[in-house]
Amino acid sequence: MRETVRRHITEAVGAYEEKPRDQWVFDYPAQVALTSSQIWWTTDVGIAFERLEEGFETALKDYNKKQIAQLNALINLLLGELSPGDRQKIMTICTIDVHARDVVAKLVAQKVTNSQAFVWLSQLRHRWDDAEKHCFANICDAQFQYSYEYLGNTSRLVITPLTDRPTPSEPPLITPPPQPPLHSYPLPPIYYLEFLYV
Repeated sequence: MRETVRRHITEAVGAYEEKPRDQWVFDYPAQVALTSSQIWWTTDVGIAFERLEEGFETALKDYNKKQIAQLNALINLLLGELSPGDRQKIMTICTIDVHARDVVAKLVAQKVTNSQAFVWLSQLRHRWDDAEKHCFANICDAQFQYSYEYLGNTSRLVITPLTDRPTPSEPPLITPPPQPPLHSYPLPPIYYLEFLYV
């Protein structure tokens, strides 16, 4: 099973640019399409950073416009007739695409010009290594080889600032509570859930 998923991801990554994404997505199973799409998101943002370094000041903005166009094309598919499996696959890709669009918009808003900026490195980035013929997931300085376990066609939670992991550069929503005196009872665990970071 793992070799089959790996082989399909290899094919999907190679074929991504051969046709419009809203047609390409129907050629592969959900897990393969989602993973390959995430690989290409990382690749495209990397290309935008390279173009920025070459002097193309609007490279990230241009890519963000491309993301919006791709997302709109997928949304138009959802408005039409789809099989239940294809509908679930496209809804899942849209969920991840919305987060990817927001990440790039944040890079633009913060005027990030370098692929080594923490705001980019702190994102979960999938990449394809042609030499090793493997997918890797990177975040900050950690790297993990994708395991190719079959995950099926499942939904994803919407990624919001509250569900995305906190970063040190972002302030907490609420200041932490004062420490209780040693002689008092600890606060119930639910109280601490209010202190989530953005």
